[in-house]
Amino acid sequence: MVINALFAFFHFVAAFGLVATLVFEWLSFNRDLSYSEARRIQTADTWYGIFAGILLIVGFLRVFYFEKGSAFYFASPFFHLKLTLFVAIGLLSIYPTIRFLAWRKETRQQQAPSISEQEFIRIRRVLNAEFILLVALLASASLMAKGIGFSQ
Repeated sequence: MVINALFAFFHFVAAFGLVATLVFEWLSFNRDLSYSEARRIQTADTWYGIFAGILLIVGFLRVFYFEKGSAFYFASPFFHLKLTLFVAIGLLSIYPTIRFLAWRKETRQQQAPSISEQEFIRIRRVLNAEFILLVALLASASLMAKGIGFSQ
């Protein structure tokens, strides 16, 4: 069905967008950011949130209205793991987002943000944790899609 393919496409675009923006933040974040680097991270973080929202909405539409049906997904332990990991990543992402938003005062004046060593370490650790959990989420999505661990 064309509509199923269209929603799968939107889901994949959002998933790839989320992965790309997180990888960009992870690779770009360093101790001494320039103004332009900080602005790019702020923009990437905004897109990260947009992609996460689209992914969640389209994903649930696929669960309830398209694909294999909600019974399939809710019977899968990997679906539950995937949702748990998605929520954990979302909760972890709150701290960097708050810090990136706090840079606005400086970036609006076209200045690089001042980042303390402690703040740098915290953000770096959170980005690392998000990245690791995202890899686990992708693995659980593959296992779920193939029906592994399916219980009826």
